[in-house]
Amino acid sequence: MLVTTKGHGLACQKGVYLPNNGKDRNYCRSYCCGGYGGSAMKTRRIHVGTCELNVVSVSMKGLTWFGCVRLKKPQMSLQFVSVTMRNSLIGSGVVACNESELVSEDNRQNELVRRGIDQFDMDPLGQKLPPWGIVSDNYELVSNEKEEQDLVESGQDQFDMDSRGQTFPLQQGSDINNEKIVQSPSLLNNRVTVNESRVLFLEETDENELSRRILMLSRSNKIRSALELLRSMEFSGLQPNIHACNSLLSCLVRHELHEDALRVFEFMKKNEITTGHAYSLILKTVAGTKGCDSALDMFVELEAFSRERKDFDVIVYNTMISVCGKEKNWVETERIWRSMKENDYHGTQVTYSLLVSIFVRCGRNELAIEAYSEMVQNGLKPREDTMHAAIGACSKKGNRDLALNIFQNMLDHGLKPNLIACNALINLLGKAGEIKLAFKVFKILKSLGHTPDEYTWNALLSGLYRAKQHVYVLQLFERIKREQKSQLNEHLYITALMSCQKLGLWDRALQLVWQVEASGLSVSTASYNLVIGACEVAKKPKVALEVYEHMVHRKCPPNTFTYLSLIRSCIWASLWDEVEEIL
Repeated sequence: MLVTTKGHGLACQKGVYLPNNGKDRNYCRSYCCGGYGGSAMKTRRIHVGTCELNVVSVSMKGLTWFGCVRLKKPQMSLQFVSVTMRNSLIGSGVVACNESELVSEDNRQNELVRRGIDQFDMDPLGQKLPPWGIVSDNYELVSNEKEEQDLVESGQDQFDMDSRGQTFPLQQGSDINNEKIVQSPSLLNNRVTVNESRVLFLEETDENELSRRILMLSRSNKIRSALELLRSMEFSGLQPNIHACNSLLSCLVRHELHEDALRVFEFMKKNEITTGHAYSLILKTVAGTKGCDSALDMFVELEAFSRERKDFDVIVYNTMISVCGKEKNWVETERIWRSMKENDYHGTQVTYSLLVSIFVRCGRNELAIEAYSEMVQNGLKPREDTMHAAIGACSKKGNRDLALNIFQNMLDHGLKPNLIACNALINLLGKAGEIKLAFKVFKILKSLGHTPDEYTWNALLSGLYRAKQHVYVLQLFERIKREQKSQLNEHLYITALMSCQKLGLWDRALQLVWQVEASGLSVSTASYNLVIGACEVAKKPKVALEVYEHMVHRKCPPNTFTYLSLIRSCIWASLWDEVEEIL
């Protein structure tokens, strides 16, 4: 077996033979002691009487014993006191004995002292033992992945522990160049992605100081060092604070190390140091890597877990609402919103802005209006984009009063409604027959510096037509044609043709159709039907038949409304042959 001791200024490593196949642990056949670090050592003499050894570990056939050693006299009489080993640092299959005694033979030790043989750096096979490495403030232990896995599976991972609870791996046999470590139970089946982070021998055991180091490493984007320090604290039974874990988690997410972020989150969850910030980061990570459904499943699980600890906050709900909004999943968005209120979380300005925007995009205007109204009732000030979306929702649902109220509030607070909101309000007022208010909003639109577009003109013309002000429709159309000819489209022409039909202005209707054809725009069947209808109102059946022939010549297929209008015109003029032909 291998005996390893460590103390103030001394380090001892030696293979020891126990007689009777290891059944008798009270005697050791050989023992070698050597100076280490700042110990006083001369060529022919070792000052063993002035030293104190802190730790001894004995390993043989899967059994490991840990104890303290105190040298009370130069004759190397040893006294051992049992030391408790943390279960989390012992691999499966390793057995730690509670107490044992190991008494060296005084004659053997005295002989070694007299001879002054420097054998502290040689193992029984004559191979050189390397000194325990030191990296800056910490002892650094490098794991060999393949051998480490073999040791974990065979239960041979064995650790030493010094009097301060710090750990270092025990060397096996003569294979002393391969130092090995055991992973923490929480990470046994989940290896760290960043080059398999190492375990450090922590001389500093203050949790606040170590947490500060993790925080600074994370802010400096030194990911590997931060993970190593976190893992080392876990091995040593130390726990970083919440701020350090959140900073490390944010650093991992920022560098798209998602698997490592999930492992750090599980560590936080196991130690009950999770926060709303950690939940939000991990849910966004899962949504980005595994999709919205996976994030929803995790959210349901975490929501149930957090009810006991009350560590959820409204930001977590905002995160999931945003995730669902990107997928236009308004059903889950509404469910999360209702769940948030049931759990007594009050929405913020961001919450309601997201809800209004998502519901409007998904066509759920009634839910958007409900969310906006609840926002105002809770005393929250809506943002400008939220007001614009709410006006659009009111326009589609015909909620005239709320739309006007929102528009007026924007003007009162010095906000500038955009062109889309103005057009939506003009369209809403036009549908409601409020033509004067519609043109008042049109003037405000121009005073705000917006240029009317085709949607603006279409809303005004449609409002005038619904108000049966057909003459004003044609006047406004002529104005548009003079000032904004480039904005003319088929919808504007059709509105003007509808007014011509109502007024019986068949010649004006013909001119509009010829203009459309000359401009290169396509003339639909509905446009020709309106011209034929204007001829019917004006009692011009022959003109209507000519329009019909022109329509067929341009390969524009007539429909039932075309034939009905023609038949009515021909019956009035007693053109029975034409009626028979049309039939």
